[in-house]
Amino acid sequence: MSYEIWDCIDAGSEFCPCHLAEQGECLLCSQLNGKNFCDCLCWKGVCIYQEFIWNGNKAKRIRESYNAEILKVEAIEKKIYIFTLALPQRLIKSLQHPGAYVFVKKDSNDNFFDIPISVMDINIDDSTLKIAIEIKGIKTKKLTDLKEKDNLIIRGPYWNGIHGVRNIFKARDGKCLLIARGIGLAPMVPVLKKLYGNGNEIIAILDYSPYNTNYVKDYLELCNVEAINMKIMEKGELTQEFIDVMLKISGDEKLNLVHCDGADKMSHDILSLLSQDIPFSCCNNAKMCCGEGICGSCVVKTQDRKQRRLCKLQTEAKYILEGRRLF
Repeated sequence: MSYEIWDCIDAGSEFCPCHLAEQGECLLCSQLNGKNFCDCLCWKGVCIYQEFIWNGNKAKRIRESYNAEILKVEAIEKKIYIFTLALPQRLIKSLQHPGAYVFVKKDSNDNFFDIPISVMDINIDDSTLKIAIEIKGIKTKKLTDLKEKDNLIIRGPYWNGIHGVRNIFKARDGKCLLIARGIGLAPMVPVLKKLYGNGNEIIAILDYSPYNTNYVKDYLELCNVEAINMKIMEKGELTQEFIDVMLKISGDEKLNLVHCDGADKMSHDILSLLSQDIPFSCCNNAKMCCGEGICGSCVVKTQDRKQRRLCKLQTEAKYILEGRRLF
């Protein structure tokens, strides 16, 4: 592997320093990571150590929970529901960038029913949030009986839903390839809107499997996307038809980004086929529980044996996917 430059998605925000700093495990500050000298990474214009001292040697506030009224429930298919929620505008504004997500639970459930869900879309003017939920297990099944005017508890904002997010912000006035499968179509929407706003021409390869409905059709039309519908994976492997189409598109000299929204196995296999010169990003599929770097459920190690807390650590996707067990 090449030299890895990593960042903390919360650094310099109102939530920094966090509880990791209290325990001497800050991702960026050397002095809050057990060292006796200043050797911080990815300077954000704010000294994390100084902020920690000024705050009485303790972490700043954690994310708040909000009562969200359900304005609309759309049952797209048997196992996909799209919720439109009313929330304070301050929270909505903080969720407008690619990679934003929130924790969701019914207002009557305990905290261990929290589910990390990517933002599908926001409307600042109407102060609404749209999320798509795939019914998979006990936590998500609890949400199936909700209806309009019921309440959800939303905790946020969180921002580390994409590996390599800086490549999305850097992509301007070129051509971008988006690849999404299944429920991955939902977190693709903020990426789509950001790239279109930056003057890019967008091609999207979409696989609705295991579903049949294109529930992001309106967003594709809004952003003038050239959509290609095909089966991306079959029996756990990329299809030859998809590989041929992807490699043909990746040969375009104007291509400035490939972004994937799907399983880590899909992102890993796609990344292994691309030239290292092509900027790449993909969704963060870590199994998150707290979102604050404390519980350890999102921690992974790859072949270099470094410990990475994926709820906060921001780095290139290759350092997360290469050498990692994906099953």
